[in-house]
Amino acid sequence: MLEMFGIFAADETKRTLRDVQPSHYISKIESFSMLLETKTENYESNVFEASGYKWKLSFCPNGNQKRNGKDHISLYLVISDTDNLPCGWEVNVNFKLFVFDHIRDKYLSVEDIEPMRRFHGMKTEWGFEKFLSLEKFQNPSNGYLINDTCVFGAEVFVMKNAGIGECLSMTKLLSDKIYTWKVGKFSASGQECLCSEEFEIGGQDWKLSVYPKGNGEAKAKSLSVYLFVVDSEELTLKPRMYAKYKLRIRDQVNGKHLGKEVSVWFDANTRNWGYPSFISLHDLYCKSKGFIVEDTIIIEAEISILSVTKNFT
Repeated sequence: MLEMFGIFAADETKRTLRDVQPSHYISKIESFSMLLETKTENYESNVFEASGYKWKLSFCPNGNQKRNGKDHISLYLVISDTDNLPCGWEVNVNFKLFVFDHIRDKYLSVEDIEPMRRFHGMKTEWGFEKFLSLEKFQNPSNGYLINDTCVFGAEVFVMKNAGIGECLSMTKLLSDKIYTWKVGKFSASGQECLCSEEFEIGGQDWKLSVYPKGNGEAKAKSLSVYLFVVDSEELTLKPRMYAKYKLRIRDQVNGKHLGKEVSVWFDANTRNWGYPSFISLHDLYCKSKGFIVEDTIIIEAEISILSVTKNFT
């Protein structure tokens, strides 16, 4: 039965009984039979305000014949005073319509299974062609029509659009977006970590770092190379940033450069990314491979894809 809690009717509505009266508007109709006698097609309530907009209830006692409402009563929520709304207006609304059960002292709430409805210039009303069958409505045992009197109601909740969002775009960078870092006196530096100067690619500042004798588990085994995001502490306030790039050590003798590709999302927890074991120290210092010439190594970063996130209102 529709009076059972949370029943979904065949007309794709959710019908629920509750004790609390509608919070936004109540419309009481006396002498309902006179509306049928006079063949009143439609009755509109006074304007009421809810969630910052003006509304009316539209009631068809004989059903909306044009929308397959025959043998039912039809009930709609209508947005009012639309002339004062801005051009191109839209209002997204979650609403419920009610009828009072006098016998059980409860309200039957009727709402769409689809929770949100969009009101706009071409659609100024939403509701139910088959709110209740006339037979069920007029049956005294159901309590909806007592002493020729009925009570309808509405609750209207507008989804406010804060107007804030973001746009993520993935940008392919030009092939010449390469930073070349020539490190002289490489083996003689004695430093655990060497860092390049800052450089800009794709509107973001970066720097390279290299561990001549390896980092972490690769220590004393391999050369470690990383790409850093400069001002990375600001990533806690910024969206994640995707980067696809290649780290490369140039072969200065044979032209057989060693490159490794990286795809990573940088954020507050990932401020640099690269390879702890980029190349073994044995291969690095092998003269025939040409990676170190006159104690100079050439390291490159080539960024091919970078994400950009822009906020908008």
